[in-house]
Amino acid sequence: MTDAFAELAFLLVIAAVAGAIAVRLKQPLLIAYIVVGIAVGPAGFALVTSHDQIEVLAQVGVAVLLFVVGLKLDLTRVRDIGPVALATGLGQLAFTIVFGFLLILALGKGLVEALYVAVALTFSSTIIIVKLLSDKGELDSLHGRIAIGFLIVQDIAVVLAMMAMSALGTGVDASVWSVAIALTGRITAAAVLMFVLMRYVLPDLLHRIARSQELLLIFAIAWGTGLAALGEWVGFSKEAGAFLAGFSLASTAYREVISARLTGIRDFLLLFFFIHLGAELDLTTLGAEVWPAVWLSLFVLIGNPLIVMAIMGGMGYRKRTGFLAGLTVAQISEFSIVFVAMGISLGHVGVEALGLTTLVGLITITLSTYMILYSHPLYRTLAPLLGVFERRRPYRELAAESPVSDEEQPEVLVIGLGRYGLRLARRLGEEGLQVIGVDCDPDVVRRLSETGLSVRFGDGHDAAFLDSLPMDGLRWVISTLPDLDSNRVLLYALAERRFAGEIAVVARDDAQGAQLWQIGAPVILYPFRDAVDFAADNIMAIMRRRSQAD
Repeated sequence: MTDAFAELAFLLVIAAVAGAIAVRLKQPLLIAYIVVGIAVGPAGFALVTSHDQIEVLAQVGVAVLLFVVGLKLDLTRVRDIGPVALATGLGQLAFTIVFGFLLILALGKGLVEALYVAVALTFSSTIIIVKLLSDKGELDSLHGRIAIGFLIVQDIAVVLAMMAMSALGTGVDASVWSVAIALTGRITAAAVLMFVLMRYVLPDLLHRIARSQELLLIFAIAWGTGLAALGEWVGFSKEAGAFLAGFSLASTAYREVISARLTGIRDFLLLFFFIHLGAELDLTTLGAEVWPAVWLSLFVLIGNPLIVMAIMGGMGYRKRTGFLAGLTVAQISEFSIVFVAMGISLGHVGVEALGLTTLVGLITITLSTYMILYSHPLYRTLAPLLGVFERRRPYRELAAESPVSDEEQPEVLVIGLGRYGLRLARRLGEEGLQVIGVDCDPDVVRRLSETGLSVRFGDGHDAAFLDSLPMDGLRWVISTLPDLDSNRVLLYALAERRFAGEIAVVARDDAQGAQLWQIGAPVILYPFRDAVDFAADNIMAIMRRRSQAD
C-alpha cells in the first residue's frame, strides 16, 4: 500500500477485528494492537509503509494519555491518599526497583539498561486495573480503593522518573549531584509556573472558554500538546510536559468534562502508539530476550503481589484484602513501555531494552488479567498458604467490626451494602423488619453504624464468618454480591448450615439471572428491570390520569 489514508483505514479495520478477538478472550486491547503492529510491520507482512504518519499520531496519543493522567490528579485527592496507599505504593516501588535491578544485572544486562527496565517494572496499568475492577463491581471495595490509591502513587512516580531521566539528557555518565541539582531546578521552575497558571490564569480563561464545549475540547488538546512540546524544548520530556498540562487543570471545575470528552480520543490515538510499537519491534533480537522476559515476568507476577501483601499485613489488614489488592500490581503498564521508549529517544538504551520490556508487558498483562478476573477462587485455593501475611489481630479491619448484641434478633440479612443493598436494607427497616447488613469495606461499616443501621464487617460468602452471625432467627438472606462465584459459595455455605429461611440473590441482567438459577438461587431480584417496570407503570398512570382530566 502506498496511500497513507488507505493504510490508516486498513489498520483501523485490522485493529477492530483483533480488538474483537481480544475482548472475546477477556484481554486488554493494547495486546491486540501490539500484535497488529508486529503483523503489519517489517517483522511481519510489511503491509504498512506510512511509518512517519503513524509515529506522529502515536506521539500525540502518548501526550493525551499523560495529560488525562495529570487531569485526574486533583490536589485534594493527592492529600487524601491514605497511609496504606502511600506505604504500599512506595514500598512496592522500592522493592521492585532494587531487586529488579539486581535480577536484571544477573541476567547479563548493562547498568543503564538494568536501571531503565527495573524502573519500568514498577508501574502498573491504571487503565487496565480500573476497567477490570469496574467490570467486577469492586472499584469501591476496600481493596479496590487501596489499589487506586497506590496506583496514584505510581502515576506520580512515573512522571518523576521521566523528569529524572530527561535531566540526564544524553549524558548518562553525569554525576548524581548534577542530575539532582538539574532536576530540582526544573521541578521548582515548573512548580512556580504551575502555581501562577493555576492561581491567576487558568480559572478565568477556562470559564470563558467553557461557554463552548467544542472550544473547551480543542483548548484541552492544544494545552496538553503545547506544554508537551514546551517540556521537551526546556529539557523535560514530552510526557512530563503533557502530565503537567493535565495537572494544571485538575483542580478546576471543568476537569471531569474535559476528561470524559478526551477518553475516546485518548483510546483512539493510543491505538497508533501500540501499533507503532509492534511495528518497530525487531523480532530477530527478541529471541535472546525470551528467557530474561520469563524470569522478569515471574518476578512481577509473584514478587509485586507478595510485597503488597507483606506491607498491608504489617499495617493490620486481612490476608484477603492484601491478596486482592496485590493482584493489581502483577503486571507492568503502557507507561513502562513509554518510559523505555523515551530512554531510546534520549540515547540511554537500545531497542533490546524496549523489546524486553514489551515481552514482559505482553506476558504479565495477559496472565494478570485472568488472575484479577478469577481473584476470588484463586484466593480460596491459596488462602491456607497466606496466613503469614496476616497479623494475629488485623486491627485496622477489626476496628470496623461491631458485635451484634444478645437482644438483637434480625429477621433479614443483607449482604453487600452498595447503593442497591443499602437502599433495600433501609426500606425493609422502614417496613418494621429487623435488618442486619454485612459489607467488606470497614469505612462503609463505620459510617453506616454511626447512622444507627445494624451492620457488620466481614465477607458474606466466608463460611467461618457466617457462623458469627445470628442465623437462627433469620427469615431472609439477600445477597447483592456482584460476582457469580461469590454467590455460589454463599449458597453452598447456607446449605451446609441447613438454613431454613428464604434466599434472594440480585442479578444485573437475565443472563446472570439464568446462571444464578442454575447454581440454585431460589429467588432472583432484577433491580434494573424492576426499576424500569416501576417507572413505566408510573408514567402510564400519569398519562391515564391526565387523559381522564382532559
